[in-house]
Amino acid sequence: MAHFVRVEGVTTGEVIVISDEVCPDPAPDNEHLGQAYIRDVLGLPGTWLQTSYNNLFRGVYASGAVYDPELDEFVHHVPLGEPPVE
Repeated sequence: MAHFVRVEGVTTGEVIVISDEVCPDPAPDNEHLGQAYIRDVLGLPGTWLQTSYNNLFRGVYASGAVYDPELDEFVHHVPLGEPPVE
């Protein structure tokens, strides 16, 4: 299953799951297939990026994380003055 998250700036939104028939492995090589499905079939607006439930690519799983466009990764949000999450 392929997981995609709606991204607006650095903010992540809902995560949706798309079948392997639509977006087969290897991930994220076929991310464009999932993005086309979300746009053309589901009709959902916005920017959608593939995320790894098992943290295998693009940093951590996007649910509850923020997007760092320079790294092209999802990272845990760290409040100012707090040590980074390891």
